[in-house]
Amino acid sequence: MKNELVSIITANYNCEKFIEDTVNSVLNQTYQNWEMIIVDDVSSDRSIEIIEKYVREDNRIKLIQLKENSGAAVARNTAIEEANGRFIAFLDSDDLWTSDKLKKQIDFMIKNDYDFTYTNYDLIGEDNIRYGKTFEAQKEATYSGLLKTCTIGCLTAIYDTKDIGKIYMPLIRRRQDYGLWLRILKIVPKAYCLEESLAIYRKRQNSISSNKKKAAHFQWKIYREVEKLNIFSSIYYFVHYAINGFKKYK
Repeated sequence: MKNELVSIITANYNCEKFIEDTVNSVLNQTYQNWEMIIVDDVSSDRSIEIIEKYVREDNRIKLIQLKENSGAAVARNTAIEEANGRFIAFLDSDDLWTSDKLKKQIDFMIKNDYDFTYTNYDLIGEDNIRYGKTFEAQKEATYSGLLKTCTIGCLTAIYDTKDIGKIYMPLIRRRQDYGLWLRILKIVPKAYCLEESLAIYRKRQNSISSNKKKAAHFQWKIYREVEKLNIFSSIYYFVHYAINGFKKYK
């Protein structure tokens, strides 16, 4: 089997505390044919200094610095534009992968001819202590199903550009990864889960995902402004989103 290039998309903003662990989790991959494109969104901490050290040491790691703070969608899309790989993978600058993540997931995709896949993931705190909890995603995802609940963690997602080309995130400040999954699922009928925990999501105190009210607000914006759903469809899917969210976090 041909060892296909994987482009790893990493948006960074003020993650000096975590970026080393993130990059090291990529360097430790058993699958070594990758490039890591880190786009910095005008960090004010030591992020750039840390990233540049890795750039000097490994030519597979690339750094792009935005000229003005533009948000994660612009940062990620900039990296996608620069990507050379057949496969596009996502890893934020505070999250981690297990060492066999790429190997297992790329094998899974090629063996089954899947264009879009994701995995389960574990949770870790800012203090690097595991929560002892695994988020188990649904086995498959469709467009209508994903409108009801987002089962795809950004740090687990990989899509294949061979058949569907490069797909970009909508230019919104929050939930842009969710918007991308919906875009892809308008092209391919399903996304498939490799039912193993191969990534580690860092739960941070002030993250958007930890603020349920803001998350709900941006979920509604996805329905109405990005997907252009009518008011009745939006209410229908939002009710499912709220119920599923309650089940997920209870």
